[in-house]
Amino acid sequence: MAENISFNTESLGAPVDTLSYEQARAELENVVRQLESGASDLETSIALWERGESLAKRCEAWLEGAREKLNEARAEQRENAEDGEETHG
Repeated sequence: MAENISFNTESLGAPVDTLSYEQARAELENVVRQLESGASDLETSIALWERGESLAKRCEAWLEGAREKLNEARAEQRENAEDGEETHG
C-alpha cells in the first residue's frame, strides 16, 4: 500500500536559481519522499527526478559559496594574526 504523501507544490515551478538554500533543501526532501512513495506515474516521476537534480545542484552551489566565504574569513583571520605577531614580535 502506497503511503499518502502530499507534495508541496508551492515552490514547484519557481526558478531553482531564486530559491534559498533552505527552500531548495525542503523542496528536495519533498521530491525524494514523493519519488520514494512510488505513487507517481512515470512522467511525473521523471519530472520530479529532473527537478530534484536541479535542486540538489542549487544546494551544492549554496554550500560551496558558504565554504568559500569561510575560507576567505579564515585566511583574513590568519593574516590579521600574522600582522599582529609582526608588530608585537
